[in-house]
Amino acid sequence: MTGRRPSAAHPGRWWAYLRVRLSLRTRLTAISVLGLAAGLAAGAIGLTAVLALALERSADADARTTADAIAQLVAADAVPDPLPVAGNDVRVQIVDERGRIRAASIGADRLVPMLYAGEREQLAADPTGAVTVPGARLGLRGPVRVIAQPAGGSAQPRTVLVARSMADINRSLALVRVILLMTFPLLVAAVTVIVWRAVGATLRPVEKLRAGAAEITGGDQAGHLPVPGGGDEIHRLAVTLNDMLDRLEAARARQRAFVADAAHELRSPLTSLRTQLEVAQRLGSRTDWPAVADDLLADSQRLSRLVDDLLMLARADQQAGQPGVVLGPVGPVELGELATTVAARYPRPPVRVVPPDQPLWTAGDPDALVRVLANLLDNAVRHARSEVLVTARPDGPHWHELLVTDDGPGVPPADRQRVFDRFTRLDDARAHDAGGAGLGLAIVAQLVRRHGGTVELADAGRADDAAGRDGDAAGPDGAGTGLQVRVRLPADPVDDEPGPA
Repeated sequence: MTGRRPSAAHPGRWWAYLRVRLSLRTRLTAISVLGLAAGLAAGAIGLTAVLALALERSADADARTTADAIAQLVAADAVPDPLPVAGNDVRVQIVDERGRIRAASIGADRLVPMLYAGEREQLAADPTGAVTVPGARLGLRGPVRVIAQPAGGSAQPRTVLVARSMADINRSLALVRVILLMTFPLLVAAVTVIVWRAVGATLRPVEKLRAGAAEITGGDQAGHLPVPGGGDEIHRLAVTLNDMLDRLEAARARQRAFVADAAHELRSPLTSLRTQLEVAQRLGSRTDWPAVADDLLADSQRLSRLVDDLLMLARADQQAGQPGVVLGPVGPVELGELATTVAARYPRPPVRVVPPDQPLWTAGDPDALVRVLANLLDNAVRHARSEVLVTARPDGPHWHELLVTDDGPGVPPADRQRVFDRFTRLDDARAHDAGGAGLGLAIVAQLVRRHGGTVELADAGRADDAAGRDGDAAGPDGAGTGLQVRVRLPADPVDDEPGPA
């Protein structure tokens, strides 16, 4: 039930309840103040204990100094009566081995020793050399510390007992405790104010980030979060979030462009289908239905190819964050056999294959690599004047190449990177494509990238000369015109007689 408070039987739930009810600033302030208050309290207790021990040791040292002075008088057999002492809170007695009092100071009892027999035995076993007895026994206020000092020779052993009242020391300790108790709440209050302001100043950039994010979320335009000064964690967080917003905006722009272009491309065959059906319906019995069926089949095939291409690109986009992951089962593919098999589908204009001197194996999805070469040949055949050349050859010990060369109008150098974008069509003669949607080379680039390879365009007549090769894959007419597409794929060494690709 909403708003229900946790029971006392579940203390762990109270923290979760407070986390929901209290702001981050309040929680941080409370945690900081509570921790500091606990530390101050522990320090005050420790300070009081150390001070009490130090004062007690000081009192014992003063009493022992007095005992040493009296013992020297006993050794010199010059004991006055009464014994001299400093202060009204000190009592001195000299007792013999039988516990009889031989001398005493003013105020000290001359009949009853300060310590009983059992207390004297306890004093002898105490490592501190002092015991505490009630002050009322000796006529002093508060507890009394008593020490014993041996005196005299072995013939006449004596013991000097010195008692000192701890009332003044206890009064001083009580005053310290009162001062600490009075200043502690004031100090905690001051610390709370300081921590509250410090946490607020620390979280102020976070609040600005939140307000900026709310403004961006509520608006239609892209924006950036405010970046605080300095190089702290919040600064780095703001920079990272702005980078993320830039990537999201770029992805949104690509998605909007992709959807708009896809809708435009899908509209053309759908419009053609609808127009032909409306015309055939108006003509009625005069309609040449076999011709209409052929036209409708051609448009439906074009529409099917376009949908397949869009699905292929969508699947590639889903795996964009996984470089090196292909779109299907991975197996060994021999590039020479691949080139021969795919080229056989294109009788006109003729597609000539230059087979490699040795098998060239690569690892990948066979269907995807067939799609790569088929798209390149579709593009080359549409624009070739006389012939298309397909070459498979090694490119060093770790790479293989597939070269598709035609003698068509070529692609200007300034547009050779742009043609790999989706729905890209050039304005020159190579753009006048009866059935293309501008997705063929985009699919090639995606599939080659998924296989860990690269694809690039070059002039057919100068591509191999620039690369320092023998020129076997130059333009078929040798005139240096046309276009060459170079696909580089990683080499995959296999056994001499592998299974079929």
